[in-house]
Formats: sequence, structure tokens, C-alpha cells
Amino acid sequence: MKFINKIQKFMYGRYGVDNLYRFFFGWCVFLLILNMFIHSKIVDIVEIFIVSIMLYRFFSKNIYARRRENNVFLKIKNKMLKPFKNIKRNIKDKDHVYKRCRKCKKTLKLPLPSKRGIKHAKCPHCGKRVSFFTFKHEKIEFIK
Repeated sequence: MKFINKIQKFMYGRYGVDNLYRFFFGWCVFLLILNMFIHSKIVDIVEIFIVSIMLYRFFSKNIYARRRENNVFLKIKNKMLKPFKNIKRNIKDKDHVYKRCRKCKKTLKLPLPSKRGIKHAKCPHCGKRVSFFTFKHEKIEFIK
């Protein structure tokens, strides 16, 4: 029990793990697996560099600077993943189609039509006509 208390005391006031740390960790694991097949010194150097950044951020006591770095990373990540957000929504929600208006950039939640093909809807924000393609909507019934 004393050892755990010493670790807790040592880690008090240090930054620890965040989303940027997890991102670096994922890249480090990917490079480690890649390096098992190609055996490159350059990949070894990149791995060591990434691990050193991870350790520096993990044990840092400058919490505000690390938080700023993480917020910048999250903004960049969200900006890069934003185009795929509607694809994820369309896969999860079986009753609606999510489409983005090209003029006002708002996401529209449209009811799923019963027939397949190209459908049109009017954006309630700007009035522009939005076109989208749907496959035939079939409800599956289970027979007992």
C-alpha cells in the first residue's frame, strides 16, 4: 500500500493522459507493428521521438500548456472528422437521412422515403433545394 501512495504523491499535480496522448500512443503502436515487418532505423527514431513527447506530456506539471495543446488537437480532429459525421448518423439512424445544405452548411434531418431514388427537400433555413439519394426503405418483420 505504501508504494501506491508514493506513486499517487509523485503524480499529484502532473498532467497525465488525454486525447493527444492516446493519439500518440496509437501511432506508436502502429509504428511498432510496422517496424516488425520493415526493420527501419528511421521508424525506430520516430518511435523514440513520439515516446519522448508522450512521457514529457504525461509527467509535465505545466497543466495549462498541455491543456491548450490538447484543445488545439481536438479542434483539428473535429474539423477533419466533420465530413464523416453525417455518414455515421446515417448508419445509426434507420428512420432518417442526414444531409448537409450546401448554401448555409446546416445539417438537415430528413424522413426516410419509402421508395428509392433521388429525392428533393427544401432547406428550412435558407430555402435552397437539397437533393439526396436513398435506397428502398424496407422494414424487416420477424416471423415467429
